[in-house]
Amino acid sequence: MDERIPSQPTTDTKVSFAKDLWSLGKPRLSSLVIFTAGGGLYVAGGEPTLATILAAMFGTTLVVCSANSLNNYIERETDKLMARTKTRPLPAGRMAPWIALVYGSLLFTVAVPWMYVATTPLATGLAVLAWVIYIFVYTPLKRISWLSVIAGGVAGAMPPLIGWTAITGEIDARGMALFSILFLWQLPHTFAIGIYRKNEYAAAGMKVLPIEQNDAIARQHIMTWTTGLVASSFWVVYLGLGGALTLAGAVGLGAIFIWKAYRGLKIEGGPIWARDIFLYSLVYLSGMFVLMVLDHTL
Repeated sequence: MDERIPSQPTTDTKVSFAKDLWSLGKPRLSSLVIFTAGGGLYVAGGEPTLATILAAMFGTTLVVCSANSLNNYIERETDKLMARTKTRPLPAGRMAPWIALVYGSLLFTVAVPWMYVATTPLATGLAVLAWVIYIFVYTPLKRISWLSVIAGGVAGAMPPLIGWTAITGEIDARGMALFSILFLWQLPHTFAIGIYRKNEYAAAGMKVLPIEQNDAIARQHIMTWTTGLVASSFWVVYLGLGGALTLAGAVGLGAIFIWKAYRGLKIEGGPIWARDIFLYSLVYLSGMFVLMVLDHTL
């Protein structure tokens, strides 16, 4: 008679599962959401309660994590075809797909009522709208047209506007200026990724601009949208969302960004250049939001 005790999950196995579960929400992207939603909330002013601050920042983050988890579920087969995604929990076979589906649904179920109670109906509605666009428009459109980047840009630009409306309860020119910064930023950022990882996207059947058109057109788009992004940073200053520090950032950080984009046109920049401008776009966005916050602090 076999009286062996059934094996139990080890501590390492539990830790590994927790890390995989955490990764479904794409934590690096989620940290950017906390940063931008918090920035929008802070520059809105007023005297929000701690409950409102937490719900606006972390409720928004939970909604984004929910969308990312469901994106992992939907794209689990496609992810097997790309080097940067094939090691994720679902395509690698470390996690059953239903777990990502349940986890993403649970996060959404927790976040929306929390935001509705502690922030404003408008902020909650914008969070739900971003979730719907990301899952039901952006995700399927990625296999149809490179214009999916527009839908993704709208969804991704919501966090600072959500932070703003969580305090003000309305969408005005200043809220839209914050939205424009994120929307315009995502376009050169995403096109640069498309050039850098073009072969991977092609293998997975994803429609990105460098594949549907060519690298030259993608570089032109990067130049155009980068110029628009820098112009929008001056609009932010004009509307009073930033002061001297934000203006200095718009000039300094913006000039470097435009120079890098223009340099790509001149040298017919390839993957190395694309990776450089992708990384600099993160520096630009972080720098601009930090400077806006400092202008409202000092």
